[in-house]
Amino acid sequence: MDPLKVGDRRVLERHDFPSLFRALHEKGYQVVGPTVRDGAIVYDRLSGVEELPIGWTDRQGPGKYRLERRQDEALFGYVVGPFSWKKFLYPSHERLWTATRDGTSFVVAPEPVDGPPLAFLGMRACELAGVDVQDRVFMGGPVVDPGYAARRRRILRIAVQCGQAGGSCFCVSMGTGPGVRQGADLIVTEVLEGKRHYFLIEVGSPEGAAVLADVPLKAAAADDPAKAEAIVERAAGAMGRKLDTEGIHDLLLKNLDHPRWEVVARRCLSCTNCTMVCPTCFCSTQEEVPDLAVEKVERWRRWDSCFNLGLTEMHGQAVRKSGLSRYRQWLTHKLASWHDQFGTSGCVGCGRCITWCPVGIDLTEEVAAIRTVTPALATSEGKK
Repeated sequence: MDPLKVGDRRVLERHDFPSLFRALHEKGYQVVGPTVRDGAIVYDRLSGVEELPIGWTDRQGPGKYRLERRQDEALFGYVVGPFSWKKFLYPSHERLWTATRDGTSFVVAPEPVDGPPLAFLGMRACELAGVDVQDRVFMGGPVVDPGYAARRRRILRIAVQCGQAGGSCFCVSMGTGPGVRQGADLIVTEVLEGKRHYFLIEVGSPEGAAVLADVPLKAAAADDPAKAEAIVERAAGAMGRKLDTEGIHDLLLKNLDHPRWEVVARRCLSCTNCTMVCPTCFCSTQEEVPDLAVEKVERWRRWDSCFNLGLTEMHGQAVRKSGLSRYRQWLTHKLASWHDQFGTSGCVGCGRCITWCPVGIDLTEEVAAIRTVTPALATSEGKK
């Protein structure tokens, strides 16, 4: 068979799937992918196929998530879990530099970024879009985040087409899925057809082609691409949510005093769950930690949230003191002013913020209410 090139499609049978793990390990990659842990499907480092969520799926809705057994042995028959790939590119707690005393001054040493290159196995289309958004945040401006950029350069992206949609998904509305069109080194579609179980793999980059060089692949049948497209179309037709994005920038920024903000603020716990599970949120805080002898100081960065009262504290006072103002800041930034900053929406439609909100706040519902509910009706709803 001729050497693979970008755009080529090949078939990998289920019983040969472990060979993909071997090929990745031989190329020096550490595989990171989905696995079942603590009642959820999470992303972690994997040693073999047996650690994938074989035969498991997830059911999601506002404030609801549970695992269920499937009727088959699909490897990727789930939607998305509580964690995104963000935690591997932008760690939740990271030392940025260490300053050591040198006479009357200090010598600052940036924190090295160590570790093997990672192969992200099982990325969904919306998650690829999420990484693209964070690329703009951390690498798209005049100041590049060195840690993020170093980790980002060492990532191999193996995307898996969605075969089902979740109750909180709305990627179709955001134009980010469910089909993977670009941004992946390999694009995998899992096909379960009667007793046959196989994977159609499309090469997305030379790096992806190099990984497949020693994997036992077969030629794709003429109808395999159509089968893969049908799987994606079925998922697209089963979205759990919709978001009308027409004019959403001006809609939100011109309705900062809409009574609906008060309605949702009465439910919001300011727990930060929505920002922690979001694949694009990037708020952080920094702290400097000296040793007791004051010979060394470390600067650490950790995730923070616009829902935390102290994030906007200036001169001992918080700028956004109310839950209403903090929720409004989050939603208007995510869907409106993010466009002004980065030229794209800050939302990719994964639905995590809906699923993992303890009180089931649904941002698609909130936007629809601002778009259609009159101020008088919004006020009356808030009094119920």
